[in-house]
Amino acid sequence: MTTTSVDTTGRASHGSAAGPGPAAPAPGARRRQPRGTARQWTAFGFAAPLIAYLLVFYAYPLWRNVELSVHDYTVRAFVQGDPEFAGFSKYAEVFGSGSFGTAVVNTALFTVVSIVFQYSIGLALAVFFRGNFRLSGVLRALFLVPWLLPLIVSSSTWAWMLNSENGIVNSVIEAFGGEQINWLTSPDTALIAVIIANIWLGIPFNLVILYAGLQQVPPELYEAASLDGASARAQFWHITLPLLRPVSAITLLLGFIYTLKVVDVIWIMTTGGPGNASLTLAVWSYREAFGTGQPDFSPAAAIGNLLIVIALVFGFVHLRVQRIGGRS
Repeated sequence: MTTTSVDTTGRASHGSAAGPGPAAPAPGARRRQPRGTARQWTAFGFAAPLIAYLLVFYAYPLWRNVELSVHDYTVRAFVQGDPEFAGFSKYAEVFGSGSFGTAVVNTALFTVVSIVFQYSIGLALAVFFRGNFRLSGVLRALFLVPWLLPLIVSSSTWAWMLNSENGIVNSVIEAFGGEQINWLTSPDTALIAVIIANIWLGIPFNLVILYAGLQQVPPELYEAASLDGASARAQFWHITLPLLRPVSAITLLLGFIYTLKVVDVIWIMTTGGPGNASLTLAVWSYREAFGTGQPDFSPAAAIGNLLIVIALVFGFVHLRVQRIGGRS
């Protein structure tokens, strides 16, 4: 239905019976922001602290380390801030050093052997404690002691235990008719000594992570396997290990990255010696920067960047493997 009205000028105007249309906004009215823009600003506000943290504690130190490695930073240049540009000469110096091959081999042995034993012993203990027998909680707490102690205390304790003259380890060996072993002063045993100490320090981490992963395995699977006549060994290989694969992957990756950069344990026990017998890339980097009376920061930074590249490569390999495993 349409109504006709006459305005004050005498002209007819037509309008809908339902009433007038929407009123136009006032000239001074404030326009509301689109909802998508508000959400974007909210998301940025939540992400800003994380972005600032990454820039300050990751991006800037990484850039600074690269900048150190391509300049000739002596102590004077470091203080005055006028180092000469050296390009990749410091990297060539590192790769051409006689210590490079020894450090790479020792790093590989130290990392691989430590991770294999830490993971194996940690997994065995996690499976053992899964039974929740009496005093299992107390024993698990005792196994966490190496993780809770300061590294300088643990390393000093191991250095005393493996002392050639009055260490408790040699005392036990001699009590059983064995000969004294120069654990920390012989080139043949120095690397073995620091590996043993590092394995002891890393077992609690593997135990905690793998034990937590085992708690996510449904007990019904083990009950069904037992009813089918599967032995404990078969249950371990066909239930425990496959279901722990994601947890094991991240445990091994974190263990690799941590072990790759271990300095304090080796430095306190042997300082990378005797000679270069227990020298790793991380210890070599520390020795170049702070371990001598003449600090050389540029080679130390170059070695540190090499460690970063190695860790990144294994990190990307881990992500690739996880992605392929997720598709299959």
